[in-house]
Amino acid sequence: MEKFFFESWESLLRTALIAPLSYLSLLIMLRIVGNRTLSQLNAFDLIVTVALGSTLATTILSKSVPLTDGLLALGMLIGLQWTISKLCVRFKVVQNLVKTEPKLLYFRDRYLNKTLKQCRISKEEILQVIRAKGIARIEDADAIVLETNGKFSVIRKSENSAFTVLNDVTGYPPEKKN
Repeated sequence: MEKFFFESWESLLRTALIAPLSYLSLLIMLRIVGNRTLSQLNAFDLIVTVALGSTLATTILSKSVPLTDGLLALGMLIGLQWTISKLCVRFKVVQNLVKTEPKLLYFRDRYLNKTLKQCRISKEEILQVIRAKGIARIEDADAIVLETNGKFSVIRKSENSAFTVLNDVTGYPPEKKN
């Protein structure tokens, strides 16, 4: 039962040394490759962020993982993410494999039911998104988009009917019947 609360001074010393070294090394690696690594622009980026956190925790707490192995794993994850994001910019095929497309869910007073079903999103969830954006009436929103990172974007009604920000959104312009 003693190991339940305290194992050894050596164990505490290891954690006290490994934690700041791992953390500092991760910060340096992230500074080298830039902000894109933790941007969470899509599901792939979120997975990398979670994997980095898990790897950091394992490096700090697992006695069976030496510091160099943990740092190599962190470096490999960051390097792979950097490589994939570079390939996505250069090759549409890679981008299509890794990223999803934003989807139009609501447009000009009309729910796009087919897309809502495909995305498994209810009208009640759309109303929640509207409320979260501080909009009192759904009619005050021109468009609602499910972005590639799983977040929602709400475009408020405006006098200008040109929606250039929707040009890359799946389902824009919407069909007459949906």
